[in-house]
Amino acid sequence: MASAKPASKAAAPLRDVHVKKAKAADGGASTRAKAATPAARKVVTVVEAQKLHLFDPQSRISIIRQGIPASSVGSLSARMGMPKEALLSSLGLSRATISRKERAAALLSKDESERVLGVESMIGMVQRMVEESGDPVHFDAARWLSEWLAGPLPALGGETPASYMDTFEGQRMVADLLAMTQSGAYA
Repeated sequence: MASAKPASKAAAPLRDVHVKKAKAADGGASTRAKAATPAARKVVTVVEAQKLHLFDPQSRISIIRQGIPASSVGSLSARMGMPKEALLSSLGLSRATISRKERAAALLSKDESERVLGVESMIGMVQRMVEESGDPVHFDAARWLSEWLAGPLPALGGETPASYMDTFEGQRMVADLLAMTQSGAYA
């Protein structure tokens, strides 16, 4: 369930980012640059990205629409202990495009942001499942998810969950399978 407290904390920084975007006088490029200020980057990567599963749908949509820093891909890869190339491939993201955006300290597009944040949401989902089911001490949800995504599943006809992560529908299906593992509904 969404927690009202993180959602309310997220609302103010997001409004500030949108106000800065609205005040940009010269349109597209500087509008995106204004949203990529260090304060906005910190809000998106540290607060929302890693705690995205706690926010209400409107806050998550707002984060996706504003875009997240391209550097989030490398940070996520490191947290998961997954090679960046493998993460990019599973998300259907171009290495050249992401590298260019990282060098320019640019934001990802809505589509790219949604794919990356979908993985962040699943990490949060796994962490919540472990907290509800047992003792989360020393459990690393990001690394566990990385390993789970890489293994073939009978429910996917022997395919890996990672091979479905490049679309929203695929991520939703993988999240549903993940949720079923908690109850033992699928093997």
